[in-house]
Amino acid sequence: MKNIENIELTFLSIDDYQELKKAMIESYTTMPNSYWKEHQIESLIDRFPEGQVVIKVNHEIAGCALSIIVDYSKVDQHHTYQEITGDYTFNTHTPDGDMLYGIDVFIKPEFRGLRLGRRLYDYRKELCERLNLKGVAFGGRIPNYHKYSNKLSPKEYINKVRKKEIHDPVFNFQISNDFHPARILKSYLEGDDASNDYAVLLEWDNIYYEKVQKTPTTQKKIVRLGLIQWQMRSYNNLEELLQQAEFFVDSVSGYRSDFALFPEFFNAPLMAENNHLTEPEAIRELAKHTSAIIQKFSEFAISYNINIISGSMPEIINNKLYNVGYLCKRDGSIERYEKLHITPNEAKVWGMEGGSEIKTFDTDCGKIGILICYDVEFPELGRLLADDGMDILFVPFLTDTQNGYSRVRNCAQARAIENECYVAISGSVGNLPKVHNMDIQFAQSMVFTPCDFAFPTNGIKAEATPNSEMILIADVDIDLLRELNQLGSVRNLKDRRKDIYQLKKR
Repeated sequence: MKNIENIELTFLSIDDYQELKKAMIESYTTMPNSYWKEHQIESLIDRFPEGQVVIKVNHEIAGCALSIIVDYSKVDQHHTYQEITGDYTFNTHTPDGDMLYGIDVFIKPEFRGLRLGRRLYDYRKELCERLNLKGVAFGGRIPNYHKYSNKLSPKEYINKVRKKEIHDPVFNFQISNDFHPARILKSYLEGDDASNDYAVLLEWDNIYYEKVQKTPTTQKKIVRLGLIQWQMRSYNNLEELLQQAEFFVDSVSGYRSDFALFPEFFNAPLMAENNHLTEPEAIRELAKHTSAIIQKFSEFAISYNINIISGSMPEIINNKLYNVGYLCKRDGSIERYEKLHITPNEAKVWGMEGGSEIKTFDTDCGKIGILICYDVEFPELGRLLADDGMDILFVPFLTDTQNGYSRVRNCAQARAIENECYVAISGSVGNLPKVHNMDIQFAQSMVFTPCDFAFPTNGIKAEATPNSEMILIADVDIDLLRELNQLGSVRNLKDRRKDIYQLKKR
C-alpha cells in the first residue's frame, strides 16, 4: 500500500474517463470487458452530475459510485440491470422520481480494506436525504453463490450469509451498511456467472423522507413541550381556577411551546365546596365542571396557538364515573382519552370505572400517546401506542407519596427506553386540607428520552424542582428517534422476537 497523503471524494468528470476505464478493468477481473463506454459516462454526467462520484487516493481514482433517480412505483419488481438502465442509455433517469438507484460501485483491489466503499455509500445516503428521496436501491451481486448453488437456493444462501455461516464479501459489506434485502432478482446481470445469474435487490430507507404535500401543512421536527407542575390551592369558584390555568397556558405559550400538559385531577380543589358530601357524591359534583373546563381549554388552545393536554378530570357517561382527559388542538378540534386502569383507591372510594379505548392522536407535531398516571405502569399500553407510530407519550399524574411517584416516574422512563420515544410526565404538588381523599400531593415533572449516544446519558432531558409550582420547558428532536430506530446501539422495537410472542389489541 502506498503512503496515503490525500483522500478526496469528488464529482466524476469526463476528463477522468481513461483512468476510470482502467480502474474498472482492474476491479472486475472476473467479468471481461465490464467497463462503461465514454459516451455512457458522459450521458450519466449530463443527466445527473450529483449522482456520479469518485474517490481519489493521492489524486488517483481508487473507487467510483454511479447512480440515477427512478420512479420506484414504476419499476418492475423483477427487473433486470438492462431494464433499469434503459438498455444502458440511462434514459430511465427521472429527475422528479423518488428513489436513488445505484448503477455501479467499485473499489480498486489495491485500495480495498480502507473503508473507502463505506464513504461512497455514505455519500449516496446523504444525497438521498438532501434530495428528499425515499431511499437507495440497487441490485447486489452475490459472487460466492456459484460455490453453493447446487445445494442451496438463493434465499437459503442469503440467510446463511446473514447468520455468518457463509462469507460473501459483497453481500456482507452491503448489509453491514444498513441495506436490507427486498427480493431475489433472477437473470439480473448478464454475464455474472459468479452470482449464478442471481442478484439481491437491496434497499436503504431514508428516515427523513417527507412526502410532497399538495396542501400547505406543517409537521414540526423540533417539538417544544411545556409541562405545568400545578400547585393545589383553594379557589372560590370555577372562574378562579380557569384564570390560573390560563396564566400557565399563557406562560408556556410565551415560550412558543407546542404542547401544554396539565396534571391528573388538577381541578380537584373545586371539591372543597362539596366537602360536606361523601367522597362519591363530591367527585360526581366535580364532574359537572368538566364540560365547561374543556370548552374553555379549547378556546385557550386556539387563542394561544398551542395544543393543550387537559390532564384528567371526572366524567359521568350513562351513570358511570370515568377518569378522562381531552386533547384540545390549536386547530380547534378536540379528542378524548380515558384512564384504563383504575387504582384500587379510585374504585373503592369513588366507585370509578376504567375506560376501554386506547389510541394515538395525530397532531401537527406527529403522533402522540396519552396515558393517565397508573396506566403508564402497564408496559403493554405503551408498546401498543409505539406500534401505532407514537413519538411522544404524555403522562398526567397525581401521586400523594414519594412511593407512588417513584412508581410512575420509573415506569415512565422505562417506556421511553423500550418504545424509543419521548415521555413527558406532569403532576401536582401541595395539599388540599379541605378535600377528602386528596390531602397531599408529591410530584417532580420530567421529560425522559431513550438512552443512546444522541440523548442524555441518564435518559433525562429535563426535570422540575420537586414539590414546587413551576413550568418546565424542553425541546425534543423527532428525527433523533428515527435515527435511533435504524442505527441505535440497541433497537428495542426492531429486535422484538415476534416469532415467539405477539401483542394485539382486542
